[in-house]
Order: sequence, then structure tokens, then C-alpha cells
Amino acid sequence: MKVAIITGSSNGIGRQIALEFAKDNYNIIINYNKSKTQAFNLAEQIKRLGRNCITVQADVSKLCEAQNLIDKSLNAFGKIDILVNNAGISLQKIFQDVSEDEWKNLFAVNLGSVFNCCSCVLNDMLLRKKGKIINISSIWGMVGASMEVHYSASKAAIIGLTKALAKELGPSGINVNCIAPGVIDTNMNSFDNEIISKLKNDTPLGRIGTTLDVAKTALFLASDDSDFITGQVISPNGGFVI
Repeated sequence: MKVAIITGSSNGIGRQIALEFAKDNYNIIINYNKSKTQAFNLAEQIKRLGRNCITVQADVSKLCEAQNLIDKSLNAFGKIDILVNNAGISLQKIFQDVSEDEWKNLFAVNLGSVFNCCSCVLNDMLLRKKGKIINISSIWGMVGASMEVHYSASKAAIIGLTKALAKELGPSGINVNCIAPGVIDTNMNSFDNEIISKLKNDTPLGRIGTTLDVAKTALFLASDDSDFITGQVISPNGGFVI
């Protein structure tokens, strides 16, 4: 049975990815930083599906804690087949008002966590010459967003990391891909009805996305059906960005 780590999986997109992977017969490592109750509720839900899972608290923006997450995962399951780098934060502010600390913190979480978890998981994947890494970016990493320069920059960096790492790890049998979701219905995107209506009108498919739309994309990239796909950015966005 395959083993998948999903960082930041107590809520939103990460939670849905963990559930869909569990339904597809994966053993799951749930990672959370502060949302302990939600993480353990998710673990109970996964166990009711008949899957094994563990829950690990780790602030993956810190290398030592990311290493602890990987170590506990290997101790529990003996291998890691899939790493989904989903942990992330957002901040809406005009560029001039973003403090140096806010800039550094956002990059530490959104980009630093990807570096940390990839660095820590690769010893196992390189030894087995097998594995898949899926990084969660954003459409704003592709095209930029007003009042989210810092967020857009961090998500664009994830795309660059994905492409370069895919070239480096391809000869070792490791796939690295990126998902850049469009506007998704999560707590991070809590808009009023007027903005939601405008977003729907600006989307060719006529709706905003769901966490399931993203989770199904991740499930495909983790599957054997994607074995010849690496270094790619797949954007479930309903045509919002083409």
C-alpha cells in the first residue's frame, strides 16, 4: 500500500487531498501546525475508511520540524511514496504596507516548507529510485495578483522550484509536478456574494472551484497514470486563467 504525506492537511485543500488519497487506498500522514482538533477529527474519519494514518504536529517552515515529520512517517510506514507540499498562508495587503517580517514569514511558510520537506524526503526516495512530489502553487504564481505581490512571488517561486527539481530528479525516477489552483471555495477565500458572483462570471465554466477539484488533480499526479509527467504545472481553474 502506498504512503502519502500531505503537509497542512488539517483544513481546506490539504484535508480534501488526504481524504481522497485515503479513499484510494493510501496510508496517510496528516500534518498540522496549530489546528490540532481538526487534524485529529480528520484522522478519525480516515480510520473509519479502513486506512492507516498518523497525525504529526510540525511547523514545516522549520527544517528541524520537517525532518521530524519525515522521520516519524518513515518509522510508522517504512517508506514515503508521495509528498504533497500543501502548507501555506496568504496575506492581502498593498505592497508598500508589507513589513519585512511579513515578507520573510510568508516566504518561510510557502516556499521554505517546500524546500525543507523535499530536502528531508529525498534520502528515502533516492534510495528507492521512486517517488512523486506534488507542490501546491496558485494561479497567482502564474499571473500575479494585485495586493498579493508577496503571496504571488512565493507561489511563482514554487513553480520555478518544481521545474528545476524535476530536471534534477528525473534520472532518479522521481516525478515532481505542481498544481496551481484557481479561485477555490475555502476559508482562505471567504468573499462576499457580490465578489463570488463576479468571479463566477469571469470564469468560463461558470463557477468557482472546490477542494475536490484540486484533490482529484493531486490524485491523478500521484497515480501510475502520470508516470510520464514531470516538471508540469496543472491549473484547475475553470478557465479563469488560460
